[in-house]
Amino acid sequence: MRAIWKGAVSFGLVSVPVKLYSATESHDVSFRQVHVADGGRIRYQRICSIDGEEVPYSEIAKGYETEDGEMVVLTDDDFANLPTTSSREIAVEKFVPADQIDPMLFEKSYYLEPENTGVKPYALLRQALRDADRVALVTVALRQRTTVAALRVRETDNGDVIVLQTMMWPDEIRVPDFNVDAGEIKDSEIKMANMLVETLAGDFHAEEFSDDYADAVDAMVKAKIEGGEVERTPTSTKTSGEVVDLLAALQRSVAAAKKSRGEPSDDEGSPDEAEEKKAKKSKAS
Repeated sequence: MRAIWKGAVSFGLVSVPVKLYSATESHDVSFRQVHVADGGRIRYQRICSIDGEEVPYSEIAKGYETEDGEMVVLTDDDFANLPTTSSREIAVEKFVPADQIDPMLFEKSYYLEPENTGVKPYALLRQALRDADRVALVTVALRQRTTVAALRVRETDNGDVIVLQTMMWPDEIRVPDFNVDAGEIKDSEIKMANMLVETLAGDFHAEEFSDDYADAVDAMVKAKIEGGEVERTPTSTKTSGEVVDLLAALQRSVAAAKKSRGEPSDDEGSPDEAEEKKAKKSKAS
């Protein structure tokens, strides 16, 4: 991996020199727009919408369009007057419980690696985060803009490392403009839904899931390169729509979940009947 930033984590009077690495990458295949006849790359000209002339890069500026359609042109001089920072410090502001941070605020993740002179204070901060069972709320300047981020410890195959996760500003989280009012839900439906949750309960293992679409795209591209036939993958036969009998659908879902796990089906007619069967079994034992 290549470091994209170098600086230091500071908490109190302790300073930890570190390097920053991107912790994630997309596995999606990148495509180019090409001419289907000969595979030539499609290129676009920078054409002005008013005079129809091609515009060189030296004459291109940024513009902000107002609500009434007016265009405010902003030059490099305008941006030069904005507050920027070249600070190389990750400043710890406070240590907070992880469950107080809405996961929607997290944006991008980075690994922190200590410089040779920072190994011991790095290990100290890592252990302090573990012992406190908290995350460090920090401010950091990336690309000359200060942002809020969180430091936490992540287990990896190469040992535990500190991860920096940049965060969005609160006003960047949208508030839904709808309200879901389902009316009264029957107790029998709640019991069956809870039974379904218990049947499907388990631990999270990321490797259990795969991106079928990305795998199919990769196989298609390889087949094209090798000059073979493209194998078409079947589309999903699942349908969506309004569930007329919610209780019956939940019962079938529980049965299907048990079958997929190799568990015997109780063939319950209703949650109450299921509870009655359980009671009889417990008395018999």
